[in-house]
Amino acid sequence: MSTTRLRTSAGCTLQGAGTDWDAIRVIRSTGLTVMEILGARCGAVVDDPVTTSLHFFVRVGTASMWDVDTTRPLGAGSSVTIPPTRRTQGPGPYWRMCPGEDTWLTDAAALKAALEDSLVRRLGAEHFG
Repeated sequence: MSTTRLRTSAGCTLQGAGTDWDAIRVIRSTGLTVMEILGARCGAVVDDPVTTSLHFFVRVGTASMWDVDTTRPLGAGSSVTIPPTRRTQGPGPYWRMCPGEDTWLTDAAALKAALEDSLVRRLGAEHFG
C-alpha cells in the first residue's frame, strides 16, 4: 500500500499517515517546549500555521495506542501537509526540525515523557511565576 501524496500549489504534499509514519499533533506553544526538552532526540517536526500546531512523526501504529491529553494522534485515515524539503519558514507549513537522512521519527516514549515534562514546567511557571 502506498502513501497518499497530493501536491498543493505551494509545493507542499498532503501525505497519508499510517504507512511510513504516524503523527502526533501538539499545540505550538507546548510543542516548542517539547522540542527543547527532546533536544537531539527530536525527529522531524512540521509547523502548521493554519492549525497553530506542530506535528511530530512517530512509528506506525503509535496513533492507535496514543492517549495523551492536549494532543491528537494521526494514524491511518489521517493526513499531514508536508512542506518542500528544507522549507524552514512560512508562509504555509514549514519544517521546524528538518528530517534527517535516516529517519523522521521521534521515539514515542520520549515524546510522551517530554509532553509530561512540559506540563510540569507550565504548571510550575503558573504557580511560581
